[in-house]
Order: sequence, then structure tokens, then C-alpha cells
Amino acid sequence: MKSLHRESLVIHGGESPTDPHGALVSPLYQTSTFVFPDAETGGRRFAGEEAGYIYSRLGNPTVNLLEQRVAALEGMEAGAAAATGMGAVAAATMAFLKAGDHVIASDCIYGCSFALFSHLFERFGVHVSFVDMTDAAALASAFQANTKVVFVETPANPHLKIIDLKKVGQVCAKHPEVRLIVDNTFMTPLLQRPGEFGAHLVVHSATKYLNGHGDVVAGVITGSLEDIHLIKMTTLKDMGATMSPHDAWLITRGLKTLALRMEKHCATAAVVADFLVAHHAVAKVYFPGLKSHQGHGLIGSQMASAGAVIAFELKGGYQAGVQLLNQLEMIRVAVSLGDAESLIQHPASMTHSPLTPEAREQAGITDGLIRISVGLEHVDDIIADLAQSLQQLETHTKHTPQSEVTEVENV
Repeated sequence: MKSLHRESLVIHGGESPTDPHGALVSPLYQTSTFVFPDAETGGRRFAGEEAGYIYSRLGNPTVNLLEQRVAALEGMEAGAAAATGMGAVAAATMAFLKAGDHVIASDCIYGCSFALFSHLFERFGVHVSFVDMTDAAALASAFQANTKVVFVETPANPHLKIIDLKKVGQVCAKHPEVRLIVDNTFMTPLLQRPGEFGAHLVVHSATKYLNGHGDVVAGVITGSLEDIHLIKMTTLKDMGATMSPHDAWLITRGLKTLALRMEKHCATAAVVADFLVAHHAVAKVYFPGLKSHQGHGLIGSQMASAGAVIAFELKGGYQAGVQLLNQLEMIRVAVSLGDAESLIQHPASMTHSPLTPEAREQAGITDGLIRISVGLEHVDDIIADLAQSLQQLETHTKHTPQSEVTEVENV
């Protein structure tokens, strides 16, 4: 299986449970517990002396198939499935931390990851430094004697800041006791494999592209056998953020079309980005596929493609952004990404509202920033919806007295 291309691994990766009836699709083991043939077997399994399933929080054949498949896609030895993307982030980081330890995190990450690190970790005596990891010198100088984890998200949510994983990996390699953890949700293993650049663990919100259908919340961690075993036996087992078998079955089903979906997502996003760049109402577009983007040069070496998330700012700022969202007809105002539907949101008041104004400023998240996850609809329909909303926005601006515009902008 290791010789298969990733487009085949999304369908065949991992060892499928043997079905006595020869079912093509791996069965859904929708069970909470597993029966032992005798008491001695139960004792040996609990003692770790014998392989076998005990209880679905500790392992389940359906969940295990998903874990193996995503690990194979990432080029990692093993995987651990979590109930949510944040369950994966929390389990992956906390397994290697204790009070008094130090974490280095990139200065722009998902809002709830920021909240976990800056609020909860601090409460439990773990200090976090947020660093601009496009600056290798700044990263190197952030290390302390008690640093145990470096956490990176690239492309960064929400404005697609790209971090050079090779440079980060080289810095972290000088600190062998530190785990480098990369959130690869935006790229998927088809477009980027952080393990090839030194990441010890890779996390995903499987809610997004891996599932792709907007009907599951889930997370996956991949890494070495040793690290994944530790995570499963500590932060996942004892804190309980494990994935249900049904959710695992749905994600495994969704993975079969991941390669096709990503190809369409990415191709459409490139066209939408060009439309936004050319529109006179748009002040700035953040998309790695544009030559003007700071991370464009890493496409082809670190990333296979620019992905399908675009961020942009309108010349009218926050108020214009709100009006744009409210006037859309097909594109849905929602905070997720990677679904068949195109989704659009306002990060400062939605996904990144946990960040303080100062933290948002440091991360470059303005009040006027808009993020769109480009879906699988026809590209002409996506652009037409954006165009009609932008046209309404321009019409409204033309007919609004200048004093009123100024007053709104000052609110």
C-alpha cells in the first residue's frame, strides 16, 4: 500500500476489517463495548498483553480504519481520531505538557486554538509565546529551556499567511526534546505533508475537507507509533474526546472523493481569486495562488496547490463586509470550510472573536477581513453571486450621504 499514490490511498489506505460476507464497504461497528470470549482474555487485553478491542472509547475497528487511512495519506506511522478538530489540537498538545512548560505558537491560528493556548493553558501553568514564524530568527530566539511544543498552522486561518515548514523544521531540529505540531486542515494531505519537513505530529479538523459534506465534526492526529500511543492512552482515553464509529464511517466515505473534490475546489478558487483582484470594490486579496502573496513561492515545493480558501478586504471596511455577506443569495454565511457549499464569514466577529483586539492586530486580522471557502458549485454561479452583492454594495454607497458613510465607518 505504501507504493500507492495519494489519490489511491484515499480509497485503499489502511487495513480494512475483514467482513465474513465480503462487503466492499467496511462495516460500521456501531457498538459501545466488545464481548470477551472469556475472563482471561479481558484481563490480558486490559493489561496490554493481547491485542483486541475492549470499549469504543479505547478503540473501534471503524475508527481504526480512518486513523490508518489518514496516517497513510500523511506518510505517518499511526493516527488517532478525536471527536472534534479542537479535540485533536488539545489531545496532541496536552499529551506532552505539564505545569511549568512553555509552548511556541504561530501568531495567527484558529480562534479556538488561540483561546486554548492563551486562556486555558495559562490557567494550568503552561506559558505560550506567539511568534511570527515567517521569521526564522524570531522563532529561534523564542525557545526557552522549558519549551516542549511548537505549534504551527499553515496556511494560517483566516488570511492565508504561509509559513515555510522547512525553515521551521530546521530550527526545531536543534531542539530534539520539542514536538513540532502542524495543523494541516487547510491543505489536506493531498496538497501538503508537514511530516516531510520535520513535523512530529500533524492535526486535522476532519470536519472540513477530509469529510467534505458538512455533516460531521471530528479531528485526526497523525504521528509516530510511540507518540500516537501516548496520546491515545492519556489525553484521548482519559479526557474522552474520542470519535464515534458513525462519524468515522462517514469521514471514511467522504475521503473516497477527496482527490476529485480538492481538484475542483482549488481550480474554482483560483478563478474566484482573480475575479476579486480585478474588482474595483476590493482593496486586497489574500490567496497563495497570486504571485503577490508572500507564500506564493512555496507552491510546488511545500504545497502542491494554493488551496481553496480566500481572504479579502473591501474598500468600505467592516460595514461594507457585513453588507456584502447579507446580500449574498447562494453563498452561505457560515464559519466552517471545506464543504461542497461555498461558505463565507467575518473572522473578527466570528471564528477569531476569542482573540483580543491586540492579538488580532498582531496577527493581521482586520475588522474588514472576509474569508470565503470556495465550494463545488459552478464557478460562474459563485462569481455571479459575489458580483451581484458587490453591485448592490456600490449602489448603496453611491446613494448614501457622505456624512452617513463617515459616521458608520467611525462606529
